[in-house]
Amino acid sequence: MPKKAAAANRKKFLATVREHLQDMKHKLLSEIDSELRAEREGNKDEGMDTYDLASEERDREINFILSDRERTKIKQIDDALERLDDGTYGVCESCGLEIAEERLDAMPFTRLCRDCQQDQEREARSQRRYDDERNTYRKLGSTDADEDNA
Repeated sequence: MPKKAAAANRKKFLATVREHLQDMKHKLLSEIDSELRAEREGNKDEGMDTYDLASEERDREINFILSDRERTKIKQIDDALERLDDGTYGVCESCGLEIAEERLDAMPFTRLCRDCQQDQEREARSQRRYDDERNTYRKLGSTDADEDNA
């Protein structure tokens, strides 16, 4: 009986996650839509001086970066909803174990359990350290060669 209760709880949790993801997506799309509308309204202003134009261009660049983040987030939401549909949501893509509900609550797009995520981050840090060391030695080597040629 405990297995059935756990399965029922998991099913209820996944339904709640689906609703949360759909709400997040709806909010993001609404924000993007209102930003685009505001930008179209702002473009109607004529007679701007150089400073206004530069400021507007900077704002446009910031909005582009933000909208890029928003697009990424929407893609992550869509991917998570797809995994919910095909039954793979909440299963670690690395080790195949169930991801804890607490982790999914905090990070609904996650594809990895806590342990596998930590392993991946540790490996990435190690690779960055290795790349940094190689670049440092390469720079030192090129500096020495430059001095020899002078």
